Amino acid sequence: MNQADVQAALGFDDAIGDRLAAYVALLVKWQARINLVAPASLPDVWSRHVLDSGQLARHMDGKPGPVLDLGSGAGFPGLVLAILGRGDITLVEADRRKVAFLQEAARVTDTNVAIECCRIEALRPIRAGIVTARALASVSELLHYARPYVDKSTVYLFLKGERVDVELTTAQEHWNMRIDKAPSLSDSRGVVLRLEGVTDV
Repeated sequence: MNQADVQAALGFDDAIGDRLAAYVALLVKWQARINLVAPASLPDVWSRHVLDSGQLARHMDGKPGPVLDLGSGAGFPGLVLAILGRGDITLVEADRRKVAFLQEAARVTDTNVAIECCRIEALRPIRAGIVTARALASVSELLHYARPYVDKSTVYLFLKGERVDVELTTAQEHWNMRIDKAPSLSDSRGVVLRLEGVTDV
């Protein structure tokens, strides 16, 4: 998929498309210096990363924030969602080199986003309405990381792959939750996992 294909799939305008293109160009440039994404995924960056991240926007409609993006890395999904128009996102990333990239990407794309350079457990107090994560940890681990920053009304949106059911089985040993799985737009093996009403068992 190219930029036009992803634009058609997600329904953003040309101005946002230009900002996403600037982000992708910066990603490719920085990738030569630091490992931001798997090198093999670069030729498919629009589908593997931009579409995969951006599809979460439709699952956020009408849900109050703020949005807490755990382990943001190169900005997937959090920075993509911010470029698409979500204005209340906090990116959390411990790797200073990746934080430098996120700061430059936010500047280049003129995107309003908060960036916290710290481990998740060291994050300043925040009460998240939505928690997002991609390629960071298992469902159970993600819920543990998020625990200090959520309440019963928080919605969790995780991009997951083929092991999602195994991860959910493990997580349900420790957590009660309402589960919804939607097919991924970017990968036939992937799902958008939505969890609500998460409480301790």
